Amino acid sequence: MGNSDSNVTSVFDRIYNSTNKKVLAFIVAKCGNMEDVNDILQETYMELYTTLLNKGENYIENDNAFIINIAKSKIYKHYTVLQRVKADLPLSFLTNDNGEITLDLQPEEAYLEDSICTNELVNEIEDIIAGKPQEIRKIFFLRFSLELSITDIANLMRVKESYIKNKLYRTIQEIREIYKARGEVI
Repeated sequence: MGNSDSNVTSVFDRIYNSTNKKVLAFIVAKCGNMEDVNDILQETYMELYTTLLNKGENYIENDNAFIINIAKSKIYKHYTVLQRVKADLPLSFLTNDNGEITLDLQPEEAYLEDSICTNELVNEIEDIIAGKPQEIRKIFFLRFSLELSITDIANLMRVKESYIKNKLYRTIQEIREIYKARGEVI
């Protein structure tokens, strides 16, 4: 690996490490389908790397603004192509029939602090969340996987905090009711 390649890799790593959480949160909040997040994130950082190779590290004046602009472009391009492929099917109806979403539910909230979470319980809760509408899946991902505050989620999704709280707490209550009906408490 040449000196310029190692320098590009070093700059890329620095930008990636300082922006990846913010970019991931942005993509989750703006995409139409949770299953598209990883592809869009990968395409975003691939374009960053290509830009660094072709134009050099001095081309980028503001790391955050530059990478968010790339992400915006990738989201727009992804759904423009997707709409052409899917014809008249609205993005809000695109769901994963397999229900395969991996959410890293951390027991940081008061309602889970006293619970003993087994892998089976976490998998069951993930399955319940995976069956919910995209918007709820996004809120849970942003809250529990990225550990964003309710305020940050509301700002990203351009809704009121009370709306996010309502969706979050109603879903949590639904999950509790499912386990209560089984005679279990979480």
